[in-house]
Amino acid sequence: MSPPAIILLPSILLSVVVYAIARHHAPKKNKRAFPPGPKPLPFLGNVLDIDSERPWLTYSAWRKQYGPIVYCQLLGQDVIIINSAKVARQLLDRRSSIYSSRPASCIGKLFGIEFNTAFLPYGPEWRIHRRMFHQALRVEAAESYQALYLSKAVLLLKNFLDTPDDFEKHLQLYIASITMAVTYGYELTSLGAPLVKPVSELVRLLNDGLPPERNAMLTVFPFLAYFPAWVPGAAFARDAARCRELSLKSLNDPFEYVRKNMAAGSATRSMVSDLLSQLSDEQNYAQEEKAIKECAASAYVGEPQSAATLSTFLMAMTLYPDAQQRAQAEIDSLLAENILPDCSHRASLPYMEAVLRETLRWNSVAPLALPHTTSSDDIFEGYFIPKGAMVMPNIWYIHNDDSEYNRPDVFNPERHFNADGALTDDPLSSRVAFGFGRRHCPGKWVADASLWVAMVSILALFRVEKRRDGNGRAIEVEPRFTAGVVRRPLPFSCSIVCRSASRAHAVRLVDD
Repeated sequence: MSPPAIILLPSILLSVVVYAIARHHAPKKNKRAFPPGPKPLPFLGNVLDIDSERPWLTYSAWRKQYGPIVYCQLLGQDVIIINSAKVARQLLDRRSSIYSSRPASCIGKLFGIEFNTAFLPYGPEWRIHRRMFHQALRVEAAESYQALYLSKAVLLLKNFLDTPDDFEKHLQLYIASITMAVTYGYELTSLGAPLVKPVSELVRLLNDGLPPERNAMLTVFPFLAYFPAWVPGAAFARDAARCRELSLKSLNDPFEYVRKNMAAGSATRSMVSDLLSQLSDEQNYAQEEKAIKECAASAYVGEPQSAATLSTFLMAMTLYPDAQQRAQAEIDSLLAENILPDCSHRASLPYMEAVLRETLRWNSVAPLALPHTTSSDDIFEGYFIPKGAMVMPNIWYIHNDDSEYNRPDVFNPERHFNADGALTDDPLSSRVAFGFGRRHCPGKWVADASLWVAMVSILALFRVEKRRDGNGRAIEVEPRFTAGVVRRPLPFSCSIVCRSASRAHAVRLVDD
């Protein structure tokens, strides 16, 4: 052990002892019964019980043992795990006045993203952000970008025709180009563009640095955030320093790009230009402008989730050719051989709608929603939920609940139809993949539309199938995913084969 580590170790041990003594002598909490859950250890709570890489699996196992609502502790932090869509709706939707805040976070400040809308506590600043998102990305505004989604889908198809093996890069570019166009009016043609590269790197680092379990550790021991990277367990300090640098560039550079273009009269319509044009010279101008800048930077954080969803879609199509063929038969029965689908066809393609829903459910790319926190004590079905508790909806279990979904590990779009053949009543506003209550994803209308356009465009033109080796044998694909806040499919092989020369020709005729 190096000399600096020897010096730091007694400080860590002393902090643990002091904290344990303080917890022991602290006033006892309300004696009313918490929800059932695993017995916590002194000081550590249930930290050692949890799979640190895939905590949603631990929480899912607890569902079978303790029921749909589970209580545990993480280093003294009260945690409520919700393993039921019904309970999540009852608490996070119907009691949103209590469950709409976020836990106090050292992570936000440490990584330089405390401005992000998703992490703001419930209060005046968050309300300003929410109002701006509603103005810019509500359902009517999202529909006004339909031509944009289609133009980016054409570029995606061209890229697939030219270099199908690079499908992951093409999917990321598709989502990033829509996000940058909607948010800043920026025409993105490469993921290496100077205005976008810092944002992409920031998002990647945040995906590894934001698990709530890590936040709980830093909340108890904030001094750990300042340990040098060579101290065991503190390597994230290096990433945090890089994130603070990147977050400033991500916050300021794209915003200044829009403001400069507006001054020159050359700005393309976007969320930022729309909101800036509505500002007046009132006393709170600076506050409103700051909020616009922060909202715009926040919008990009959801980009990895949408890109991972499209990658998951390709994996599903590779593994479940029957579902793919049925979707393609529906498309072909509606459209002529040389016609590409657009948003006007959506209502006439119910099976394609079911494919989108099933992609969001199967192998959830965001297995845990961002944690909520309670702003006051609450009682639910006789259980005490204390003020300041971290409330974590386990999206993974909700999407894999075998009492709701027969064989949930199977990709089966048919499960989204009623016995009469009609789609089940599942409006976008109620889908758990986009969050709960007042903290639902404000960009979900744009995300939903861009996902559907990409999926229907790919299936209209291509057949996705298992790749063959040199002996003609199919290379098997296993549905394996990364850990992290957003789960992405691990690299896999598939063949993306053009199945319609007429539609390929139509794609080539569209100007870039």
